[in-house]
Amino acid sequence: MSQQFKGIIPPMITPLLSNSELDFKGVEKIVNHLIDGGVHGIFVLGTTGESVSLSYQARRDLIEQTALNIKKRVPLLVGITDTSIEESLNLATLAHESGADAVVATPPYYFSLGQEELFEYYWDLADRLTLPLFLYNMPSMTKISMSVETAVRLSKHPNIIGLKDSSANTVYFQALKYSIDRVDFALFVGPEEIMAETVLMGGNGGVTGGANLFPKLYVKMYEAAVAHDFETIKVLQKQILEIATLLYTIGKYNSSYLKGVKGAASLLGICNNYLASPLKPFLDKEMTQISNNLEKIKVHLKESSLI
Repeated sequence: MSQQFKGIIPPMITPLLSNSELDFKGVEKIVNHLIDGGVHGIFVLGTTGESVSLSYQARRDLIEQTALNIKKRVPLLVGITDTSIEESLNLATLAHESGADAVVATPPYYFSLGQEELFEYYWDLADRLTLPLFLYNMPSMTKISMSVETAVRLSKHPNIIGLKDSSANTVYFQALKYSIDRVDFALFVGPEEIMAETVLMGGNGGVTGGANLFPKLYVKMYEAAVAHDFETIKVLQKQILEIATLLYTIGKYNSSYLKGVKGAASLLGICNNYLASPLKPFLDKEMTQISNNLEKIKVHLKESSLI
């Protein structure tokens, strides 16, 4: 079942008209921007999509509007992360009704679960879902790291079809790859800096935030990694690292990545520069830095015909 899930599946940013209101036209615009860029799927309500800061109404609207605009052109994955399993199931039901292809869930992020509790939570969730489930290991945000042993046990559930790892630990990713004895279990990585490396290890692709901005770059990198085209990988890796350095590290808070992606997207005309409360967009000083850095990035991407 998970064989349809491969390649670049961006964690789509959520276009907003204010700090709480979904921009319906913005959803249409970014969906078409991503698909025109060659992505292999779209993932809504992830970390980059500010899912946990959105109201349930905004989440529901986003699921429906994204599905409406994708029109089955690429697979749709929907984040259902919540501290309440019932709310996760409610979102999953809507995702199914809207035509989504799979759901994605981190561990509940308030109470610190042990590995056995984590196993039981996911097993119960998978039993009750009508869509296939991707596990989502995001220890920096949830403060829970799924052990390799827990992931292996969960991979035996027929409705759990893959895992997205955002730990940035390639040793952990490699251990997952060689410990899970299931050929149709898809493994994706979040941090784009190691996407090519993990595809070369046998991973299935990347859920890369930068693909919101320059989807063709990340698609070409994935294709180069699959083809073992090391010369192309070397060139594109430098450009991906430049994006991460120049856009994701401005500011002094852990929200620098989200603010950088949203700010750059607004300058590229992809969406407005609103973030869901409590986050605030960069001020003029930081946006000037983003603008200047974005121009440097665009020069290099134009040289490679990637924009």
